[in-house]
Amino acid sequence: MRSLQQSLAEFEKRGIRLVAISVDSPEINRNHAAKQGYTYTFLSDEKLDVIRRYDLRHEAGFRGNDIARPAEFLVDSTGTIRWVNLTDNYRTRPDAGAILKAIDELKLGRGSN
Repeated sequence: MRSLQQSLAEFEKRGIRLVAISVDSPEINRNHAAKQGYTYTFLSDEKLDVIRRYDLRHEAGFRGNDIARPAEFLVDSTGTIRWVNLTDNYRTRPDAGAILKAIDELKLGRGSN
């Protein structure tokens, strides 16, 4: 997640908006983002509705609690998922370079079409 923040200008240059979704409450997300210096959007899915919909539930994944598997999705302006990166290890964090490369290859960014 730190990698995403460090590359935020590159995402913004491409017209890409980053959004993180977690099982944590809005308050926990706000505190975490502030503590870590994250400036992109964090959303809460405490009931795991979205997490289940995309088959990302990691049952009893952290201290016995259900969490989301780490995943990255590139969704275009029509809502179509164009690229997915999944892992089963909740400690695995996104690689901004790989995501930026996928954006460029898929021509999803601003000025790529």
